[in-house]
Amino acid sequence: MDEQRVRERGPAQWWHSGPPWWNHPEATGPGTSTGTGTGPGSGTGIRRPRLPWRSTLPLTVLVLVGSNFAAHTQPHREHLDTYARVLLLATCALLLGRHRHPVTVAFGTAALALAYLAAGYPYGPVFAAVAVACFSAVVAGHRRAAWAALGMLWAGHLLISLWLYRWLPPPGDGGADLGQELIIVTWVLIIVSLAELVRLRREQWARERADRAQAARRRADEERLRIARELHDVLAHSISVINVQAGMGLALLDSDPEQARSALTTIKAASKEALGEVRQVLDTLRAPGDVPRAPAPGLGRLPELVEQAASAGLTVDVTGEPSRLAPGADLAAFRIVQEALTNVVRHSGSRHARVRLEHGGGELRLRIDDDGPATGADAGGSGNGLAGMRERAAALGGTIEAGPRADGGFRVLAVLPLGNRDARDDGGARDEREDR
Repeated sequence: MDEQRVRERGPAQWWHSGPPWWNHPEATGPGTSTGTGTGPGSGTGIRRPRLPWRSTLPLTVLVLVGSNFAAHTQPHREHLDTYARVLLLATCALLLGRHRHPVTVAFGTAALALAYLAAGYPYGPVFAAVAVACFSAVVAGHRRAAWAALGMLWAGHLLISLWLYRWLPPPGDGGADLGQELIIVTWVLIIVSLAELVRLRREQWARERADRAQAARRRADEERLRIARELHDVLAHSISVINVQAGMGLALLDSDPEQARSALTTIKAASKEALGEVRQVLDTLRAPGDVPRAPAPGLGRLPELVEQAASAGLTVDVTGEPSRLAPGADLAAFRIVQEALTNVVRHSGSRHARVRLEHGGGELRLRIDDDGPATGADAGGSGNGLAGMRERAAALGGTIEAGPRADGGFRVLAVLPLGNRDARDDGGARDEREDR
């Protein structure tokens, strides 16, 4: 959108350059209003800064009162008349637009101050208005415009005080020496330096705010992805069992009512368990950071998984003993086995599967095989099972290999590290949620 807007307006000119956060709705903060004009920060739905009355009014009083005192201490300069006060008021009035049009205000205040000095009026706090305008321009990112405005003011004053003073009021003015000009240059450098420091600090704050927002969005995306994987694994497995048992119950309803009753009992148990696990996953959405009411499933529940598969007509042989794993790795291993067996029930013509658990080298190897062949049947799944398994393994630093075997079956091979990296990550994420 920003690039399109730049193309429509044409190439930006050098004095309109500024940081990306300037005139952004977030940059204005509280106390902003909606603008409908043309120019930076305007447009429907884009908030523009309010006029800075509270800071401009005291500065105006300072400039007017300070100029009166300066006139008493500089009797050789022109007396402050109506024209002088109009110039001072116009210079301060321009400061009201320093947030919306910082470049115009910087050049405008410098030009009015130069006209004030060319008329021979006393030196005084009129320079404060120019300093505030250029300070705002630098902070807004228009540093070249601010430097140019200050350079124009200093060059004009140098020209007046060293050459044009012979033909300009007040009569008999002797001009200024180079020492006085060096003092003015020093003050200009101090103003520009302070403004640059403030600008850099604001840009740093904007970057930090953007980084925090991006990190928050990334954490939210990761949490949504984790919950989506959990819901997919729970529902895909349970609905697959229910689908098989429902088909069996319908087929045996007339010929074998007892077997049909058993199928309905299995459907009731599978649906109840699915509801419980879905409720546990959704509880994490309602109260993030709370301790779950029930422990997350792990390889210790592998016998239950085998029983559920048996109720769906699948015989599962388990080889090896589950080891003690960190909670995250234990849950991932259980879900991988669950999804692999669900795929066997849904997509394989074989009614026999083998699960093998191996440990060694700091890794857990899970191998799930079936004898095939693939049936192409689908119980309404989303097709994201393998992708979810790969995401789970990758989150722990492991790998997943899945594909058909040469003898016509299908194999899923998962390699998961036995370390506690995931436990630390889970704890860190939990601490961040509690801090929020």
